[in-house]
Amino acid sequence: METEPQEEARPAVASSEAKSELQDYLEISQQRHKLFPRAAAVGLAAGGVAVVFRVLLAAGDALRNGLVEWSHFTPAFGWIFPLVFGAVGAAAAVCLVVSYAPETSGSGIPHLKAVLHRLRDLSWMRVLVVKMISGMLALGSGLALGREGPTVQMGGAVADGLARSMKVSSADRLTLTAAGAGAGLAAAFNAPLSGLVFVLEEMRRDFRPAVFGAAFLAAASADVVARSVAGQLPVFTVPNYAMPSLLALPAFAVLGVAAGGLGVAFNRSLLEGVDFAARFTGRQRVALGASVGAAAGLVAWFYPVAAGGGHELGEMVLTNRIGIIAIPILFLVRFTLTVASYGTGSAGGIFSPLLVLGALLGLGVGHLVHGLAPVLAPEPGVFAVVGMAAYFTAIVRAPLTGILLITEMTGSYEQMLPLRGGGVSARFADL
Repeated sequence: METEPQEEARPAVASSEAKSELQDYLEISQQRHKLFPRAAAVGLAAGGVAVVFRVLLAAGDALRNGLVEWSHFTPAFGWIFPLVFGAVGAAAAVCLVVSYAPETSGSGIPHLKAVLHRLRDLSWMRVLVVKMISGMLALGSGLALGREGPTVQMGGAVADGLARSMKVSSADRLTLTAAGAGAGLAAAFNAPLSGLVFVLEEMRRDFRPAVFGAAFLAAASADVVARSVAGQLPVFTVPNYAMPSLLALPAFAVLGVAAGGLGVAFNRSLLEGVDFAARFTGRQRVALGASVGAAAGLVAWFYPVAAGGGHELGEMVLTNRIGIIAIPILFLVRFTLTVASYGTGSAGGIFSPLLVLGALLGLGVGHLVHGLAPVLAPEPGVFAVVGMAAYFTAIVRAPLTGILLITEMTGSYEQMLPLRGGGVSARFADL
């Protein structure tokens, strides 16, 4: 007699659970229908900002390179012009950051991560304006910084602004801000999958379907905008290197270990440089920026491709157009200039500079392996491609992002196995 009411209650409980699950599904579906179109709009806006930033940086590079070329017509004192150009540009870049938006210092990614964890506020308009102008001045003056950090922070800022105008919930606003950051990376490097993985692996570390879908749509939309202006080719033009032999995998692992060790040195140097610069305030910080900018101007005078973001130098390395004797010299110069440039506190990231350093390291190891066992490294340039992923992984500690990023940036899909070998070895070497 006592069991009958319990047996009758079971279908009622099951029916209640089914209704609850259906209600949850409908709520999630409704949330996606609202969130996904907004994420696509965020991607379009972030892509537009990235395109404008690219155009400004290209104009700055053209102006600097034109000045260097002109100054060589007066070799006796021509070096003064790029020196002054670099000093003034870097000083102005630092002054903007110090005076108006200290949160835009450096890449801005740590600040954006703090925003996503509700530890910091985001004044999106101020960040957007200061980051774009300071970044243009810093990279245009010749500082060894990259465009991806500013583009990531600006993507997050414009996403935050759009989310506020749409009056979404605070949770959805943070999701759209993270999606905007990934869209910025996707537009900076023509790498939509990397933008998606960057959000999931580094920025938000949230694998819910809503976050995944929003990040994917934003990255894809931003990539379409960027490609419509910059073209659909990969960022780096790399020869169609043949797939290496499986016997060469230990050599790529050695490259990963070397990248891991040098990655630790880079991170420590970067932190020491930031700590040193933190001792300076106000005008002293501006003067520090001017001195580093002057040094960058001298580097541009002697070897123009070694200054600035380093894209042209990266292509030269990836196509094996750098002599083996020049590799350690260029690595040391770029290493020092990148650390000093980042320490100034001007707006600029480290992704592009560290990719150039990784390519130099990889090419150097490739030449050594080729000299010892030519069968294992018939084309040393392959090691330059893998070196980029390995050094990125060692420094940023995001192996999946690094492997996908280099694959998309170079179009070297046939090198996936060496990229994984070098990236994973670099990550373990850095533990």
